[in-house]
Amino acid sequence: MPLVQTSSYKAPFSFGNGHLQTVYPTFFRKVQPVTREHERITTPDDDFLDLYWAKKHSSQRLAILTHGLEGSVHSIYIQGMANALVQAGWNVLAWNFRSCSSTPNRQLIGYHGGAVDDLLTVLQHVRNKTTVQEIALVGFSLGGNILLKLLGDSGSAIDPRIRAAIALSVPCDLADSAKQMERLTNRFYMNRFLKKLRSKVREKQTRFPDKINDHGLDQMRTLREFDNVYTAPIHGFKDASDYWQNCSSCTRLETIAIPTLLINALDDPFLAKSCYPIEQAKNNPMLHLETPENGGHIGFVSFGNNNTYWSESRTIEFLNEAIRS
Repeated sequence: MPLVQTSSYKAPFSFGNGHLQTVYPTFFRKVQPVTREHERITTPDDDFLDLYWAKKHSSQRLAILTHGLEGSVHSIYIQGMANALVQAGWNVLAWNFRSCSSTPNRQLIGYHGGAVDDLLTVLQHVRNKTTVQEIALVGFSLGGNILLKLLGDSGSAIDPRIRAAIALSVPCDLADSAKQMERLTNRFYMNRFLKKLRSKVREKQTRFPDKINDHGLDQMRTLREFDNVYTAPIHGFKDASDYWQNCSSCTRLETIAIPTLLINALDDPFLAKSCYPIEQAKNNPMLHLETPENGGHIGFVSFGNNNTYWSESRTIEFLNEAIRS
């Protein structure tokens, strides 16, 4: 039963609030970018993905980092994790979802919570272009859901070079998390997400006027409204409910076949009760669930320790244990 009964994370004094944990790193943490080597690869549908490498070691170990909703390789949590992994002897590859680079993507489709195809393209590129023998996958928030879905869908057929995975602050149940985000206390985050998403819709509209429009876009106040009109139909789903049902990783956790650590803080303002999959972890010896009392959404603020946050040192600890065994 790989449930971590007592998490090692202890919030600093005055950081016992999930909202403070969530916003503090974005506005106050400073991290030097370490993934500086840029590479653009072509997707099977003639689009592109931007990859950023930190090739610091001769080691055959590579960690692949997947960001969250409206994030990018430049997000503080991505570069914080990349720095910690490089210091621990790992090479790192961080990549941008479609529409999350500075250059607009060529196709109408973008990304969504179950878009495993682009991650598979990244993995195939790594297999074709490198001699890496040990791969670790690290996903944050929506990127964590994509990662877990990929692992669950693959089961025991997963590439043997993928040795372990860590998913942090993951909305495993997309429907319940979307409902959670509609709470008044989360209005600040919702507004920030929707502002960025509206901008991307309008950019797409200029290039695909016969396929997308902005009718009612400014009146949208929830992810359900946005996903119903844009995310779902653009990516082949009937509506938001159909999209969420088909892409939530919570239905696939019991088939994960490599050591995987899921860290979801109990005070994460984005997560509903169904995003703490205790029963699935009990039924799968490969799925380790850790639920610190504090940490917020991709927070886990820590001071000292060379500017390394607890989530980063915990990731390295888990990878060392999983791959050594």
